[in-house]
This record gives sequence, structure tokens and C-alpha cells, in this order.
Amino acid sequence: MNALLQIILICFAVSATAQSLQLPPRATDAPGGVAFAHQLEPLVFSAREASIFSAVRAGNVPDFLRHFCPVSVTNAVDGVTNVATFFAAPDYLAVGSDDDYFFTPISPAIAQHLADSLGCVLPTPKMSDAIYAAAEVKLTPSPISPTPAMTTVPVFEHINELIHTQRAAQLAAHPLGSLVAGDKKDVVISARLATSPRKVAIYGWHQTNGVAIQPLFLGHTVAWVDYSHGIRLISQTMIVNGQTNTIPQVLADPKLCGLISDEGVITNARYATNVIAPAPAEILDLPWPKGFLPGPQAGELVREIHLPDEIRLLIDAPAVDLMSLNRPLELIFYALPNGNTIEQTIGKTLQPGDDWHYDIQNIGAQTRFLRQIITTRTLVVVYLEAGLKSWPAWRKKYDDHRLAQIVTGVRGIFPATNTEAVLAGHSGGGSLIFGFLNAVDTIPDWIKRIAFLDSDYAYDTTRHADKLRHWLAASPENHLCVLAYQDYLARLNGKPFVSEAGGTWGRSHVLLNDLSGQFPFTSRTNNGLEQFSTTNAQVEFLLKENPEGKILHTVQVERNGFIQSLLSGTADEGKGYEYLGARAYSTLIEGK
Repeated sequence: MNALLQIILICFAVSATAQSLQLPPRATDAPGGVAFAHQLEPLVFSAREASIFSAVRAGNVPDFLRHFCPVSVTNAVDGVTNVATFFAAPDYLAVGSDDDYFFTPISPAIAQHLADSLGCVLPTPKMSDAIYAAAEVKLTPSPISPTPAMTTVPVFEHINELIHTQRAAQLAAHPLGSLVAGDKKDVVISARLATSPRKVAIYGWHQTNGVAIQPLFLGHTVAWVDYSHGIRLISQTMIVNGQTNTIPQVLADPKLCGLISDEGVITNARYATNVIAPAPAEILDLPWPKGFLPGPQAGELVREIHLPDEIRLLIDAPAVDLMSLNRPLELIFYALPNGNTIEQTIGKTLQPGDDWHYDIQNIGAQTRFLRQIITTRTLVVVYLEAGLKSWPAWRKKYDDHRLAQIVTGVRGIFPATNTEAVLAGHSGGGSLIFGFLNAVDTIPDWIKRIAFLDSDYAYDTTRHADKLRHWLAASPENHLCVLAYQDYLARLNGKPFVSEAGGTWGRSHVLLNDLSGQFPFTSRTNNGLEQFSTTNAQVEFLLKENPEGKILHTVQVERNGFIQSLLSGTADEGKGYEYLGARAYSTLIEGK
């Protein structure tokens, strides 16, 4: 097979998936664009944003916008010419049907949420230029004199009518689904957002001579949304030199970034999602903490927080209409394993070109499973990502007391009298738990569970045993769960990678021995799984034997380990799942 044919086949395979916007079918009773715009008119800004997000996620989107258009780009670096194709929505985000659709300007935070949930990104200015150059339909911009009304829905409707009139004149030659440009400015991503995180970057509104009316501009806050703004969704997957790649990876590559960026490398190609207030819950006059927005997965709310000491947090909560705020709230702090981002830890259905890390933990889906099982408490997960993607490395640079401040501070977002906490972590995430233990004299009584998912490498008898013993003795409601495997027998490229004493198998047995003097354990072994439990099931160790020398580090999490760590010692343990069995949460993975 020659190289050209290979490229053609790869392009066909990628475009078949990349050009399809994965949304539910549009409901037959969904409001059209005109009716939807009228519904928006009386709403305050944040309620309007939430309504647009919900409508799009529910599938109230024209059919023609669901199929993306290829846009070709090239660049030359070190004498090598790179050829690439990215896939852009044929027009700007709209709600309604093919016959009746309404363009919906929205804030960059909500746009980022939508893009994340749909496997998309927002364009760069250079991509906006490329889209205009490739567009079959080049409309003439329709600016109006600037007034305070330019941010209101009636003006949005007026501009919508002007664009529809222009577009109708070209429908015979260029039907819906053809690539259109010139009708809006783009909300774009830019390297300059790194130093202006509370700004919106806008660019474009190309005139028929190809010159953009709006140069790259970051003068407005993220809450500024006017009639000229458009959200152009771009598939995250693109083709570079015949190979599948992703736009964030290309933007981070010094030799490839010039394909789609005229600002050089862009390493964080996204908007922060914690900068719009009030939250949808506040709109509904419910006593939920401020700062939450609709999450990528329908039925969930999220709040993203970036701290100055290289810590990123994402708080995931069930949507307000699924919650009872009279129930106790269980705040689960989940410290990420080494090398993983929050998005990879949450997980999703893999698409062509996706990093394999997205399908090795699926904590998001396991949480959804838990929410179906645990109906007496509201489960909120706090994902904690460290700089360098390593909590052990972070702790070498920063003080452990900072971890106690962060855990206590996040808990302070919620009602103190009704909020309990869980400390959990996988792999290097266990280091955060031990850092927290180091920082406190006694483990707070509002921490009700500690779970080590193959992560107790840093356990130290002198520093941690007494604190854990006192905490367990203080209340039978306090639970400890330890998952580990015989890692010193595992082989990587034919060689061991941990010692018998230094791996989680060795450290878990030390911890078990330290507790057994005060807490009587019973033990049994089933299919190579050693189980040690206190008589009241308050403490549980599940230790997997490994005579075949396999690497089971992540398998323990993937195969219902997070579920097990939260349900061990309760009446719900084993309900609807088996630890180390088949994934019980498969249908709940985002994108299924």
C-alpha cells in the first residue's frame, strides 16, 4: 500500500468519527430557535447560560451542525513540510432545528464545559483564519453601534434574523452543512490567557476581503457576552502527516504548533471553568455553594479551582435536581495517581487518538455507580491534581501543612454540620494522605473513611500508626480500607521494580501488623485474594497474591476498586459488583 493511499484511508477513518457531534437525537417536542430565544429573554445571565447548556446537551441542536467539515493546514519546520486536517463545525453553536435555529452566544466557561463534554476544543486565531479561507459561504459581518443592549437576547435575535436572511440567499448553491464564516467573531483560545485567566479572548469576524474586523482581543472579562460572539466547536482529534493526533498535543509540540497557532506553543489550551458566578444552583434559589457549573456529564455539577502552589482541584457533585440537601454529604478527596490528569482519572469512552490513560480508572463512572447504591448520602468527589502530576514530587517542594489547609478549606465550602470526608488515593496519591496525617496532631472526627488503593508506599509506623489507631478507636463509624497486591513479584521488562519491603504488599503487611495488636482480625483467602477484616468490619485489607508476576497496580482500581474502597465494611459491600471482577460501571462511562 503506497503512502498516499494510507493517508487517504486514515483520513477517512478519522473523519468518520471526528465529524460526528455525539449528542442525543433532537426531541420532537424541543422548542425551535425562535421559541427558545423567547424563553431566554426574561432570564438573568447565569440562568440563561445554564438553559443554553442544558438545551445543547439534551440534543436541541440542528442536524446540520452535528457533522463537521475538514479544514486543511500546512507549515514548514527545519525543511520539513507538515500537512494536517482539523474538523470544524459548519457554523456557530445554535439551538433549534434546521428550519428554525438560534445562534447562542455564551461565556467561555460554559463553552469550555460544552467542548469538554463533546470531545471538542475551541479554535485558535490561526484556526479561525483557516476556517474562513476554507469556507464555501463567506457572509458579510453585520456590526451595530455599541450600546448596553448588545449583550441582551433581543439584540441576539435581531442579528440572528440578519444572518438567516444572508444565509437563505445562498442555500440553493450551498445547503445547510456547508462551511460558513464571516457571521460571527470567534471565542478563541490563546497563549495570552495564561496571564489573563479572567478574560475572554475574541478574534475574527472576517470581512469579504479576508481581513478580520476583530484582532485578538482580551479586554473583556469572562462574563462579557455580546451579540457578535460565536462558539465554533472543533473536534479534538485531527490528522497530522497521515496520523491521528489531538489539537492539545499539536499545540504543545514546538514543531507542529505552527499548523494551528501563530503564537507558538500553547500548553494549556482551555479556559478555566471556575470563573463564572452565580452558579446554576443559585439561580434556582437552592442553598448549594456558589461557583458550580454544569459538568460534561449530564446530571452533574463541577467547580474547578486552581491554587497558586501548583494544585488543581475539580469538585464533582450530583445535579441539584437529584439531590436532597437534608441528607448528609460525603466529600471524597481523591488524590490522583502519578502521571494522570483529572480528566484521565475521571475517564471516558476512548475515541481514535485518545490517550489510553482515559480508560484505566474511570473514577467518574465508578462514582455514578456508587450514587446509585448509596441513597442515604450525597456523594461529592474532589479530584486533586499536583504539579508535575506527582504528589510525592509536590511534597518535596511544599509543606505538608498546606495539604491540611486545602482539605479543611474545601470542606468549608459546604455546610460544616452536615459534611463528612473521605481521604482516598491511588498510586502516588497515597502520598497526599500521609502528608495530611503528618500535618495534623489527630485525625479530625469529620474524616470517616481512609482508603489506600495500592497507594500506602509512604506508610511509616512511627509517624502514622498511633494516629490511625486513635482515629479508629474513636468511633466505629470510622473505616479504613487497604487494597494492595504482591507487587514485589511483578516484572517490568523482566525485572522487579519494587522491593518486598518497599512496595504496597510490604507496607500493607506492616500496617496490618501495627493495627492487629489493638484490633482483632479474621482472615480468609479466596482465589488468591487474602482478606483481613476486623470483627466489626471497620478495617479491611484486600491483598491479591501474584504468583504469575503480573502488574496489577491499575487493575485493582479499574476492576471496581474505587467502589470497593467506599463500600467496604458496609451493608452495601458487594452489592451489584465484585472486587476484581468485571467492570460493574461500564454503562456509566462518559460517552456510552
